[in-house]
Amino acid sequence: MNRSRTALLPLAAVLSALVAGCAVEAPRQRVYVAPVPVMYAPAPVIYAPTPAAAVVSVYIDPPLYQPEPIVVSWAPPPMLVDVPPLLPFGGAVWIGGYWAWHGNWVWAAGRWAPPPQPNYLWVQPYYEHRDAAVIFIGGHWAAPGVVFVPPAANFRISFALALPGVVAGPPPMGPPGIFVPAPPGSRPGIIVPAPLGTPPAVVVSAPPVNNVGMRVQNNFNNTRNTNTTNVTNVTNVTNLTVIAPAAATVNGHAFEASVPAQAHLAAALPPVVRAMAPTPQSSRPIPAYRAGEAPTPLPQAQAVRAAAPLAAAAPRPAPLAESAAPPRSIEPAAPAAPAVRAAVSAEVPRAAPRRPAKIGADDDPRVAQQRPAEAAKAARTQAAAETKAARPKPTPTQTKKDPAHAEQREGERHEKAER
Repeated sequence: MNRSRTALLPLAAVLSALVAGCAVEAPRQRVYVAPVPVMYAPAPVIYAPTPAAAVVSVYIDPPLYQPEPIVVSWAPPPMLVDVPPLLPFGGAVWIGGYWAWHGNWVWAAGRWAPPPQPNYLWVQPYYEHRDAAVIFIGGHWAAPGVVFVPPAANFRISFALALPGVVAGPPPMGPPGIFVPAPPGSRPGIIVPAPLGTPPAVVVSAPPVNNVGMRVQNNFNNTRNTNTTNVTNVTNVTNLTVIAPAAATVNGHAFEASVPAQAHLAAALPPVVRAMAPTPQSSRPIPAYRAGEAPTPLPQAQAVRAAAPLAAAAPRPAPLAESAAPPRSIEPAAPAAPAVRAAVSAEVPRAAPRRPAKIGADDDPRVAQQRPAEAAKAARTQAAAETKAARPKPTPTQTKKDPAHAEQREGERHEKAER
């Protein structure tokens, strides 16, 4: 027994050494390293407004009552820029400046006009998207107390006839309801939902859109409802808000701006796309279109001119004496105020300051003042001497009797006294 224990002692020592030398290794922790995201810059949005086709521009004589609704199968084109001139007289109203139906969508050119009778109000044109068509009521005058009546829900739709050769445009794209045409340069067919009585010119200063999403809303809703069908025109709203998400605009930027609710003020705002409305070929207005009647013959269509941006349209003044003056070296540009001084110094070099010189006897101001008097006196003396030498010498007898010689002698005495 003792022998077996003795034999096991070395084995136990070895096992104890092995156990003492072994260390328990802690489990390794896995660290997750997120991959570096690769940032891709978005492709630049190229601003390419839709070129406007040739349009017919006319003055329209609006009726003194609400005309019958007209149903058109395609949307009006995007708005044009029709800037109002100065107010010609007090009480004038800006009428026109919108798309009207006359066998085709024609541009009703804006103009100042007096109310036909006292207290008559101008009613803005009416556009409504209903059943994939456009219900249109042209702008007109309303008598005092007369309210605008939108087309009823059960209004019988009968499409208006187009003139021969007119090609229909795209149908209205947007939610159903009241709308105004899209801003200048927008995709044809897009409509902009708006409250009742909104002037179409409120979107002229908005950016063009190529997708549905722009809308016009009241800043505060004070529209008075008389009943379910008769609604007064929006005349107590001073400003409207034009809103567009980034997905709707051509430039890919969201837009929101407050615009005057008055047509002439909204039309005077600087536009983003300056698609200028053509001036009518005739100053005589044509009668408004009436459903069921043949439209009035229209003039030839005119091209829509695109004016230069405001910054590029301003002419720069030509440099002074560019052809006569030799080329000059111009210093590098500096900040705003120093740049002006540098330009002035380049055109008109300043003379170096002169140090005051010592005043001598010849530069004395008092001596300078005496010089003219001395020169005049010397001239008189020389003239008198020349005159005296030229005269014949009188005899003593003539000197006593001739009074002229007496005066001569008196002059000689005065000359001697002056000397």
